Amino acid sequence: MSILTKYKPWVLITISCFLYVYLGYFLERTQFYTLLTLWLGLFGCYGILLKKTALTFKNLIGLVVLFRLILLFSTPNLSQDFYRFIWDGRLLFEGINPYLSTPASFVDKGQFPISQAKELIRGMGSLSAGHYTNYPPLHQAAFWLSSIFGSQSILGSIIGMRVLIILADLGILFVGSKLLGLLKLPKHLIFWYSLNPFIIIEYTGNLHFEPLMLFFLITSIYLLFKNKWLWSSVTMACAVSVKLIPLLFIPLLYQWFVKRSLLTKEGLRGLLKLSTYTLILLLVNFILFAPFLSATMQQNYSDSVGLWFRVFEFNPSFYYIFREIGYLFRGYNEIAVIGKIIPILTIVFLISISLFRKNNSPIQLITAFLFGLSFYYFTSTTIHPWYLGTLLLLSIFTKYRFPLIWTCVIILSYAAYSYVPYRENPWWLLLEYSIVYGTLCYELFLKPKHHKTIS
Repeated sequence: MSILTKYKPWVLITISCFLYVYLGYFLERTQFYTLLTLWLGLFGCYGILLKKTALTFKNLIGLVVLFRLILLFSTPNLSQDFYRFIWDGRLLFEGINPYLSTPASFVDKGQFPISQAKELIRGMGSLSAGHYTNYPPLHQAAFWLSSIFGSQSILGSIIGMRVLIILADLGILFVGSKLLGLLKLPKHLIFWYSLNPFIIIEYTGNLHFEPLMLFFLITSIYLLFKNKWLWSSVTMACAVSVKLIPLLFIPLLYQWFVKRSLLTKEGLRGLLKLSTYTLILLLVNFILFAPFLSATMQQNYSDSVGLWFRVFEFNPSFYYIFREIGYLFRGYNEIAVIGKIIPILTIVFLISISLFRKNNSPIQLITAFLFGLSFYYFTSTTIHPWYLGTLLLLSIFTKYRFPLIWTCVIILSYAAYSYVPYRENPWWLLLEYSIVYGTLCYELFLKPKHHKTIS
């Protein structure tokens, strides 16, 4: 064995560490080309480490922890959402319902009910400060826990949130590897999620809480395949109470439970199980929402969630095409029309693949989850980078790798922040989605049909 071959993993690890340090502690979001260089360098090291080196499972776990701990004391520099997270958590810590008021409303009244309120409102920006919170109860609970670490310190709150996210990612590694073993797939595939630079930067670095949702989601899937469907419904409910997105998967469970015609006893029992599964999910979420419930809260929350369909636009693909076509006929406010159509299209697509596509084996079901969510993202008006973690995690249990490619090229969406005020560059978006859809078309129509996994 040559010296180069023997020490190459440690060279790559050292390079990765330096890149994470620079990205986490010295980069500014407006420095897009520097960010792009760092990002591609990290993805290059990541791909070589997993494909070309012989690191053991324990070695790779060590890297999962190491790369995240490098960012432990950094202040997120690619997202300002964490200021709102801290705001909501501190309101809860003070016994104030975060769903009832916007941060801006406190400013208007000259009230600052939490420590560092002015700094937090300034940091989150006017857009976030002017809207009601849309984070479900378990998401809020994570914010509250972080406030215990730092009720007087923004950095203390950041470290608290970061510890929770790291623990959730380690939970995903543990349960995900067990699920891979259950499906007779190589367990080391979990590291295509756990060591992915996108996952480390967007979650540990930028403090988005998808890992908490994904931990509950992957646990729910594992329990479902172990025929512990009652506990699966509870953990799926917890996933929904962190992020609402797993609600899209419920219709796709139809064939898993209803394996026979509804005219048979087995079919009716399956439908009863699915109905019970759904009712438990709804009941658990009602219980979790109950401490916050009021008519005002319900109105505020629905208005906040509705913004994603009526107002916000960022990094979409087909939506911008639909919008330009709409301008030819109407000329303004196309999101008000298209935003109402997107949920309908998604529901129709989910029902169609639930009824007409085989989803009654574990890998078939996960593949249905993958394409159901992909359809929603492909047609959505807003695709923030951190949304892609769910697609990436689901994909490692299937033969499809377009989400892995997307996690690499999603960095092109950050070109928008190199302008002040920010604006999207259509050429970067065209490049991003040309690569994503090109990879998807290759995997659907050109790639050999037999199952190949990255290894």
